[in-house]
Amino acid sequence: MSNSIKVKVCGIKREEDSVTALIEGADFIGINVYKDSPRSVSLDRAEELLAKIPEGKRVVVDVSPDDTKRMLIKKLSFDYFQLHFDISTEETVISEWVKIFGREKLWLAPRIPSIDEFPRFLFDYVDTFLIDAFSENVFGGTGKTGNWDDFAKIRKRYLEKNFILAGGLNPENICDAVKNSGAEHVDVNSGVESEPGVKDAEKVHKFFAALKSGY
Repeated sequence: MSNSIKVKVCGIKREEDSVTALIEGADFIGINVYKDSPRSVSLDRAEELLAKIPEGKRVVVDVSPDDTKRMLIKKLSFDYFQLHFDISTEETVISEWVKIFGREKLWLAPRIPSIDEFPRFLFDYVDTFLIDAFSENVFGGTGKTGNWDDFAKIRKRYLEKNFILAGGLNPENICDAVKNSGAEHVDVNSGVESEPGVKDAEKVHKFFAALKSGY
């Protein structure tokens, strides 16, 4: 199972946590710069953290950044840009994000209560989407378990797109999550933490060990 599943360890605030995740086999490391997140870091701190993350694995996470912040993020050496947003966000805004970050580097994470409300027009703009557990007040990192059946539906319907499964994943449920959702790319955050932004090395190890074992 582990040979085909890509893993992003997100919410990194400490260098030692990114090193631990990479040693275990993380394909991507996520750094959150959304100011209202308990895992948020400043852009200056993000730049420091990037020094320990190899090129090709660096993902920045934010929520609907304004014009000024978009340009500041763009200047940093991130490889991918994961943006969360409400489904009410206008198409012209999405189009602008694509112009700035590029279709291949932009990962979109719309906040949707059910997969039936997924804004289909997004498929015209990018190829990678993160499907997270829904919360009315919080963007990502809630610890809530996502809807694996919903994920499976949209993944099967749009095989040409890349979908990332997020939401409440941990060492105990990751194998069931992959089996039931069909996910080939997963995002783990709070499920391998001792507190927000502090990864637990043992939990990280168990997460990857579970994927390798397949049960």
